[in-house]
Amino acid sequence: MGLVPGNPMIRVLSLQLLFDVVVFGLAYPGMVIVSNVGALPAGLAAGGAAVLAIASAATLRRPTGWPLAWATQLSGILLGLLTPMMYLVGAIFALIWVMSFVLGRRIDRAGTVGA
Repeated sequence: MGLVPGNPMIRVLSLQLLFDVVVFGLAYPGMVIVSNVGALPAGLAAGGAAVLAIASAATLRRPTGWPLAWATQLSGILLGLLTPMMYLVGAIFALIWVMSFVLGRRIDRAGTVGA
């Protein structure tokens, strides 16, 4: 479910998780202003997704970080339940995540990690 330690795509994926934090933070005003979601539910949803992204970025080099990272991508899409714009934004970020992960798997198979 993860990549081989030393794979350069781990750093790319970690950075993307940090960009997810920014996107989740920007989703909060969209929820409150555009979609008229209450401040508390919007803050809990966006804040929870952001904390999940930070936790997964911090633990991505360990086996426990990978399920958290995949859950982060799912949470980005699920924020669309509160503001429809996040269906698209979350899907775009999940697509970038999957493409980067697949590239990392290809690097693993090619055996170029650490070479």
